[in-house]
Amino acid sequence: MVKTLKFCIFIADYQSVIMKTKNSKVSHKSSDLTSVLVEHFGKSLNLARIKFISLFICALCKVQVVCFEKLASGFENSCSSDSSLRRIQRFMAEYKLDKDLIAKLIFALLPHEPPYSIAIDRTNWKFGQTNINILVLAIVYKGVAFPILFKLMPKRGNSHTIERIQIVNHYIRLFGKESIQYLVADREFVGEHWIDYLNFNRIEYHIRIRDNFWVANPKTGKQFKATWLFSDLKLNETRFLHSIYYVNNQLCYLSASKIKNKEGKPEFQIVISFCKPEIAQKIYKERWQIETAFRAMKTSGFNLEDTHLTDIERIEKLVAIVTIAFCWAYLVGIYLHEHDKPIRILNNGRMAKSFFKYGLTYIASVLLNAGFQSNIDIFKFLSCT
Repeated sequence: MVKTLKFCIFIADYQSVIMKTKNSKVSHKSSDLTSVLVEHFGKSLNLARIKFISLFICALCKVQVVCFEKLASGFENSCSSDSSLRRIQRFMAEYKLDKDLIAKLIFALLPHEPPYSIAIDRTNWKFGQTNINILVLAIVYKGVAFPILFKLMPKRGNSHTIERIQIVNHYIRLFGKESIQYLVADREFVGEHWIDYLNFNRIEYHIRIRDNFWVANPKTGKQFKATWLFSDLKLNETRFLHSIYYVNNQLCYLSASKIKNKEGKPEFQIVISFCKPEIAQKIYKERWQIETAFRAMKTSGFNLEDTHLTDIERIEKLVAIVTIAFCWAYLVGIYLHEHDKPIRILNNGRMAKSFFKYGLTYIASVLLNAGFQSNIDIFKFLSCT
């Protein structure tokens, strides 16, 4: 009787283990993500659409490329790859995705409270045979810039003042001007009307200008090149000016440092500011973090440029979903570094890998290996609660 009872207990325990093993299979991982995304998208998207986005994000983190055929093979469902491929193609061709939903999700996931430093920049990506300019507004945090809003422009060259103003106004409509601490941008973003817009709206900014810019003393009207004010700076030395000057007919504060460029030659880094020029050089460095985001989404992460899409609306949908996966990987990477196993620091003082790559590798391991042992719930990082 005792042996029979022990045998029954053994069978029950064995069945329990089997059920747990089944529930941990890869085929259930996208369902876990769906449950999390319903928290945010449930009132705006139907369940079928949320399930698709979950499948897409999980596949993206596994195959780490935006080629639709490869993504389809990574879908965690009972359908064939051909069926999944047709589903992806229909979504890209027919469905109108509200990008504001994505922006609000990412904003809600940020691991610290506003106000934020925001970076605005433009990059030219090649999608298939088509050159596309992307104007991006991102929130800067811990060595990376989280893309919040973006505008695709089917043209070459710099963005226009109207496009810049529109993307900042869009951000303010969604999240409020009080959520902006500083705006940082590179030498492209120095037009007269653009700076006038920032000054008028009292948006604090730190923007680099070109060395050959002319400035004017508002008291004397005398004009001279900005470099003249800092001509005696030594390499790695920084200085800010207490007086205000006209730059492109707009009043700004000036600061500068002398640095080495990519070729190792010394050059001036002159920054204009709405106020607080004493911190301008330090804050301006945060602009480089948006380059990290571009690199992660393009070459070191999801190979976004490998898509053959040329239609602007379809590309925007793809970029929006890639942005969710990008932020997910970074949040997981930051957590692993701070609470699990810190990233190794190399002899040159740099980390052996980025937060993004750390997180993406971990997410892929969880999704691809049913037997992967993890005490971290990777899906909670996309939860808004």
